[in-house]
Amino acid sequence: MTSLRIAIIIGSTRPDRVGPTIAEWAFGRAAERRDATYDLIDLAHVGLPLLDEPEPASAQHYQQEHTKRWSRLIESYDGYVFVAPEYNRGMAASLKNAIDFLYAEWNDKAAGIICYGSSGGLRSGEQLKSTLGEVQIATVRAQVSLSIYDDMVDFVQLQPRAYQAGNLDAMLDQLLRWAAAMRALRTGGLIT
Repeated sequence: MTSLRIAIIIGSTRPDRVGPTIAEWAFGRAAERRDATYDLIDLAHVGLPLLDEPEPASAQHYQQEHTKRWSRLIESYDGYVFVAPEYNRGMAASLKNAIDFLYAEWNDKAAGIICYGSSGGLRSGEQLKSTLGEVQIATVRAQVSLSIYDDMVDFVQLQPRAYQAGNLDAMLDQLLRWAAAMRALRTGGLIT
């Protein structure tokens, strides 16, 4: 069996965001583990417009080339780590939009969440879990919740408290177990 493939998705697209710094921290720690293949995906570079497909994603009748590229990319992964900022008590519109473009490509996969914001991004994380449940992604319990007051200097320079690395490791451990189980489900490897 090939190694699990996990995408770390940066959910914010705004200029001067801290999402890439957080994703790089998570990616560096994940890559040291050597228990899966990890990639970074920055929604700012994916180039998705506001949802512009004429049919619902569940039909998979994609008309736009950017959707077809996004579909192929997302389909290739077994699981995801979403780096999700909290804006105005919710998740970033760019992240919700990117999820809404697809449906079947997300199904029966697993995800972990790294949320951040003034309240640790917790409200964003909860909204994200609800959305991911609808596209049939199993979210793991452990997550990383970064405070812009306590885990950053001047709201932009990442300086996570010592225990956050343990939170990240716990989330990745759970994510890989679930991603492996979900892969078996997708490929018919589970006994029913």
